[in-house]
Parts: sequence; structure tokens; C-alpha cells
Amino acid sequence: MNKLSTLIACPLLLMLAGCASTPTATVKEAPKPLEPATGQSALYKMYQVARSAWSTDAQVLTAASVHLPEVPQVPGKAGAWRATFTSEKLGRQRSYSYSVVEATDLHKDVFAGPEESWSGKQGVDSSFVIQAVSIDTDAAYKTALAQAGDYDKKNPGMNISFVLEKTSKFPEPTWRVVWGESVGTSNFSIFVDASTGSFLTKMH
Repeated sequence: MNKLSTLIACPLLLMLAGCASTPTATVKEAPKPLEPATGQSALYKMYQVARSAWSTDAQVLTAASVHLPEVPQVPGKAGAWRATFTSEKLGRQRSYSYSVVEATDLHKDVFAGPEESWSGKQGVDSSFVIQAVSIDTDAAYKTALAQAGDYDKKNPGMNISFVLEKTSKFPEPTWRVVWGESVGTSNFSIFVDASTGSFLTKMH
């Protein structure tokens, strides 16, 4: 019996020793690719912080996309966004930013900037309630692209920028879809109603 027990035990010990010496393989998960954000989603994130941490009567004054080289370009989205909110109660305005990644001059997630004085609703400086922004930038881009015609075909691969504002030109806030890095450097843009998604006009 002792010999039989020894014969059975030896292979088991060898198997256990072999298992113990086998290195454990660690599988590293591949990092998820950075996903840019739409304008409306970024605006709501900034608004929530502004309303809860700054002023409960915060309204939107402007918003604009920021292109980041480390974030993939996706039509209708951007790696970062900046917005300015106003408070009639405080007589102040405050800038905020939202970024999907830590970058030069931009912090990841929502970051509050400095306050400035604000003289109230006047023409191009009209603020508005966030509920007026019913249309997101990916939808605004599709509307603008349908109206861009030959310009987009002749200028493939251009960065598409977005500016949200309410001016005296239109009764509701607009998404200005800009072919280029900014309004100042572009010679072509399209206005889309941010409340209804309707095409408004082209700017050459």
C-alpha cells in the first residue's frame, strides 16, 4: 500500500510543481481611442457646473469648438469646447471649457475660467436659455453639408469648426458651421438654427 501511495503521489507532486513554475500571463487591455464630443453634450456638461457651482440663473452666451491634434477628427464633434455663460443676478459672465483629454491650456473634463463684468443682453451679446439648443452639432453638420455643394468637394479634409451664438440676424440661437479653424480665417460657413435644425444662410 505504501508503494502504491508513493507511485500515485509522485506524479501529482510533479504536476503541482510544474503549475507553480509556470509564469502567469497578464493581458493588458488596449487603451480606448479618444472619442470627441458633440457641442450640445459638452455644453450641457459645462452648464451643469456653471449652474451648480457659480450661479443658478446661468444662461448661454457663446460656445465654440476647439480642435486637438491628439483627438481624432469626427464630423460634428471636437476634442474640446469652450463656452461663456452669463448671470443677470450677478451682472457677470464666466468662461468654461470641456476637453476629453488633458491638453495644452486645457484641462480634462469641465474647468471653470475667470469671471468678467457683463452689461446685460444687448444685440450680439444676447444670452439665452440652454433649452433653446435643441439641435446637436452632428445634426447641424449634416444640414450644413447638404448646403455646402461644391465648396466641400473642392476642399476635402478641412477642419470643421462650430460657433454657437444668438445675434440680431436671427430670432433664435444658431450653430455656425465653419469650414476652417475659425470664423476669422474661414471664407465659408453656414448658419443652422440651433432650435429647429433648419438651414438659415451661407456666408462666403
